[in-house]
Formats: sequence, structure tokens, C-alpha cells
Amino acid sequence: MTTGFQHLHSFLAYLVLAGLLFSIFAALFGALGNKAFSEKDRKFGLIGMILAHVQLLIGIVLYFLSPLGFSNLSGEAMGDSMSRLYALEHPLINILAVALITVGYSRAKKLTESKSKFRSIYLFYGIGFILILSRIPWDSWLN
Repeated sequence: MTTGFQHLHSFLAYLVLAGLLFSIFAALFGALGNKAFSEKDRKFGLIGMILAHVQLLIGIVLYFLSPLGFSNLSGEAMGDSMSRLYALEHPLINILAVALITVGYSRAKKLTESKSKFRSIYLFYGIGFILILSRIPWDSWLN
């Protein structure tokens, strides 16, 4: 069962990164083009946020199922950089990233100016995207 969740989590990561990039660029082009923030733009932002939340839920389940997650959280794990990444850094930074993405989307819904709405999405989603990229376990993900 753990292997299935690991494969799902790894596959969905590609969709999340693509969805976030799409949302960021759609908002950036909307802001630079002085376009009005439409329902279509709101849905583009929603796609990135939903994918990030689904990935987070699968990651939380995997965190408690996998021997690399919660059960690995001990004093010895903090001495090994790969164990620390899986047990502490990856989950915490990605929770923060998804929270920032959610804040960006929520702010965009509440703001009144189109340019401010676009800016909220591309800034918060961009920071979340960079945080996610910073804590991907590249050694195992690219193999």
C-alpha cells in the first residue's frame, strides 16, 4: 500500500508543478496585459490550489504510512540529511507552501482591483512553487 501512495505522490507532483506554473503564468500575463480578472482567471488559480491540496493530503497519508516519515523522526534521523529531509524538512516546507498558495487564492477572491488579484496569485503561488522545488527529494525523484 505504501508503494502505491509513493507512486501516486510522485506522479501527482508533476501535475502540481505544471498546474502551479500554469496558474503563475496566467496571472502574470493577466497583470502585465492589464486584463480584467475574470471567472476563467479565478478557475486557473483554483486548479493550482486544488492540485496542491490533493498532493498535500496524499503526502500526509504517506508520511504516516512510510518508514521514511513519522516513524523515522528520531534523534538519529536529524544527523542524516536524507532522513531529515523526508522526516522533517519536506513535510514542513510543503505544508507552508500549500498554506501560502491558499492565502494567495483567498486574497485574490477578496481584493477588488484586477491587477491586485493577479499579483496575489502570482506572488503567493510563485513563493509556494519555489518552496516546493526546494524540498523535492531530487535524488530519489529523478531515479
